[in-house]
Amino acid sequence: MPKKRKRRAGRVIGRLLLVLLLLVVGSATWFLWWANGKIERVDVLSGAADTPGTTYLIVGSDSREGWGWDGTEGARTDTIILIHEPESGPTAMISIPRDSYVSIPGYSDNKINASFAFGGPPLLIETVEGVTGLTIDHYLEIGFQGVSGIVDALSGVELCYGSDVDDELSGMVWEAGCHVTGGDDALAFARMRYSDPTGDIGRTARQQQLVSAVSDAALSRDTLLNPFAVSRLVNAGLEAVVVDEDMSILGLGKAALVFHSAQGDQAVTGTPPLSSINYSVSGVGSTVLLDPEQSDAFWVAVRDGTFEPGTEVGGVDW
Repeated sequence: MPKKRKRRAGRVIGRLLLVLLLLVVGSATWFLWWANGKIERVDVLSGAADTPGTTYLIVGSDSREGWGWDGTEGARTDTIILIHEPESGPTAMISIPRDSYVSIPGYSDNKINASFAFGGPPLLIETVEGVTGLTIDHYLEIGFQGVSGIVDALSGVELCYGSDVDDELSGMVWEAGCHVTGGDDALAFARMRYSDPTGDIGRTARQQQLVSAVSDAALSRDTLLNPFAVSRLVNAGLEAVVVDEDMSILGLGKAALVFHSAQGDQAVTGTPPLSSINYSVSGVGSTVLLDPEQSDAFWVAVRDGTFEPGTEVGGVDW
């Protein structure tokens, strides 16, 4: 009798576990189907021959509607970050200053963010590929309001800046130090440059800091073990982002892990080597001049993963 009861109890527990497993798998399947359907995709990749490793281009657009390029003349990119995962070696996260003076296919030389205004993501991708020699495998674009929504979905992130700021143009009001920051303040933090003595270079450092803070918060145990937090974050993220035509929801998950690795102490971070951060060009204005003598070797090192892990690269003294 006891043995029969044990066997019966074992069957009941087994059935309960099976039901729970089916519910989890079913929920996961539904979640993936739901999330995959919410992704906004655009046909932007150049079709250029593959280069070794995987290269992501992350763009912050100035669309006041939230995200995306809709053909509006004058739309610009406020943030251009290239993340490259080599076949071996450290992942690199390189911020390309938006005022970098480059050759834009089909147009005269101009600031790199002008390529977005002239031809949207496809021309920006083609321009970045010409500058770096790397084929862009995946494209992610986040609008200003999207950044704000993602940070709010995470209940804020901690950001640090060492000076007091009251910048009217960006809206950044800051007391020197580190603060848990909501979406609107995080957005101002990432956009401010006119009150920063290092201008666009300082802004790229803050943008990388924001990307790092969002990545750490999104992949933290507190977020991943809370289904409501995950749902809130996924919903905010998918409403904020537009991606290339080949990106799936699982691909976005892999991208998140790559981005996270680009925040670690083994990652290569910084900017390309620069000759000047105030290079004046008639009809264009003040630009950032990439160092023509060092750029080719720099991008080859990024591509091949030959930098020492944890290296901070770029700037005028690279």
